[in-house]
Amino acid sequence: MRRSVEIYLPIAEMPVDMFLILGMGVAVGFISGMFGIGGGFLLTPLLIFVGVPPAVAVATQGPQIAASSLTGALSYWRRKAIDFRLAAILLAGGLVGTALGVAFFNRMQKLGQLETVIAVSYVLLLGLVGLLVSFESAKAALAARKGATPRRKAAGGHHWYEGLPLKMRFHRSGLYVSVIPLFGVAALIGFAGAVLGIGGGFILVPALIYIFRVQPNVVVGTSLFQILFTMIAATIFHAATNQSVDMFLALLLMVGGTFGAQFGARAGANLRGEYFRLLLGVLILVVAGRFAADLLSPPREPFSVTRTETVR
Repeated sequence: MRRSVEIYLPIAEMPVDMFLILGMGVAVGFISGMFGIGGGFLLTPLLIFVGVPPAVAVATQGPQIAASSLTGALSYWRRKAIDFRLAAILLAGGLVGTALGVAFFNRMQKLGQLETVIAVSYVLLLGLVGLLVSFESAKAALAARKGATPRRKAAGGHHWYEGLPLKMRFHRSGLYVSVIPLFGVAALIGFAGAVLGIGGGFILVPALIYIFRVQPNVVVGTSLFQILFTMIAATIFHAATNQSVDMFLALLLMVGGTFGAQFGARAGANLRGEYFRLLLGVLILVVAGRFAADLLSPPREPFSVTRTETVR
């Protein structure tokens, strides 16, 4: 029988099983490296489900996601599969969105509505993205089995945003588009990342593939590169404004995540595009379903008394 080794988390104010946290970090790091996502959309719920306060779970994701993204990005950089110009535009938008998201996070925490906002947002956001990705990828997989060639527009061609100003050419991605929609998408993802403790790769990867028609092998590395720096910024903002980053917890997650991301990057390189997207969509739907079950289930204690701060 396995004996647990518990350590005390000073910010979360609770003991945790060290091997459980390390195992969670390895698993999420593997998923991060495979799909080009930060993994926070999975790790934040896991931490909440084992009892970590939501505010601490969200704020502590930054270091772990950054560590997993760094190792995965290095792997793709060695393959020359990162569009650094595209990543720079996405990073600029992501930093703006992150700053706004931390401000919103602090406001909801003061109002006592943070847990509800996190749970409802996960169900809506993950449910919508998971359904869209799963439906499209399943259709593509069925077409491939029948031998049909899926109709695909050329990269950056004939889209609604072609008429917008401030166009820029991204040679590695094969794009010639306005930076405005790229900046806007990155800002929205940065906002969601700061509020929900997610890297946003599970949104950014499908957006770059389906909206901007970037090739999947370039998308993954570029997404990881952008996530790395936005999560560093989110960690700094959270630590400076609400002091909810638990570095003991973050260190355990970073060790596991760094180890798992290397194997995930290798596994992801061997996946076919349609199956790659289908697995990602199913994974997102599973997490959304878990949160929905918690929201719909009756509370253990129908009444509770808490002390809240009055916001003036």
